[in-house]
Amino acid sequence: MFDLLNYTFFQNALACTLLIGVSCGLIGTYIVAKRMVFISGGITHASFGGLGLAYFLGLAPLLGATVFALAAAFGISYLSDKKQFKEDSLIGIFWSAGMALGVLFIYLTPGYAPNLLSYLFGNILTITTGQVILSTLLCAAIVLFFCKFHRPLFYIAFDKEYCRTHFIPIAPVEWGITALVALCIVLCMKLAGIILVISYLTIPQAVAGMFYKNFTRQLWLSTLVSCLGSLIGLFLSVPLNTPSGVTIVLVFLVIFIVCYICKRH
Repeated sequence: MFDLLNYTFFQNALACTLLIGVSCGLIGTYIVAKRMVFISGGITHASFGGLGLAYFLGLAPLLGATVFALAAAFGISYLSDKKQFKEDSLIGIFWSAGMALGVLFIYLTPGYAPNLLSYLFGNILTITTGQVILSTLLCAAIVLFFCKFHRPLFYIAFDKEYCRTHFIPIAPVEWGITALVALCIVLCMKLAGIILVISYLTIPQAVAGMFYKNFTRQLWLSTLVSCLGSLIGLFLSVPLNTPSGVTIVLVFLVIFIVCYICKRH
C-alpha cells in the first residue's frame, strides 16, 4: 500500500487531503459555532449549477462552481441580514435552484458528462498538481485569516448583536469569512463530493465540541481530527477498493461514535 507514495497521483491526493483537512477543520468550527451548517449545504448544492453551466460552455467545472458558490454565499448572507427573507427560505431557494440549473445545463449539453460524477461523490485520486497548488493557497489564506481575525470571528460566531450594539466593525471580516467558506466548499468537492462535503465540515467539529467548549481549543482539535481521519480514510480506501471520500466520512463517523462512547463512560 505504501508503494503508492511513489506515484504522483497519490502524492497529490495525500497533500490535498492534509491541506483540505486543515482548511475544513478551521472553517467547519466557525460554521458549527455560528450554526450555519445548512447554509453550507445550500452553498454546496447551489455550486452544482455552476458545474453544469461550465460544462455547457466548455469551461473548467471548478470555475463555474466557484462563481455559483460565492454568489450563493453572499446572496444568502446579504438577504438574510437585510431581513427581507427568512434564512431557511433562502437556503431552500439557492439549494433547489443550483441543482435544477446544473441538471438542466448537463441535459442540454450533447453527450454524457462522466467527469461531473466525481464532483457529486468525490474522487481525491484525480486531484491534479494545479488543484494541489490552489488548495495550498486557500489553506494558507484560511490559516492567516484565522490568526489575524481570531477575536472578531469569535464575536461574529457567538454574539453578532453584541458587535452591532457596541459598534464593532465586523462587516469586512464577515464578508471575508463568507468568501473563504464558499471557496473551501468548492475545493472539498473533489475530496468528498457535493453529497458528502457537509459531513466533512461538521463531524470533526462535533468531536471537538465533545471535549472542549473553548473556541480556540475546538479549532485545534477539529483540525487534528479532520487531518487524522482524512489520512486514515485515504489509506484504507486503497486495500478496501472503496471511494476515498466515502471512506473518509465513514472514518469520521467511527471516530465520532468511539469518542461519544468514551465520553459517556
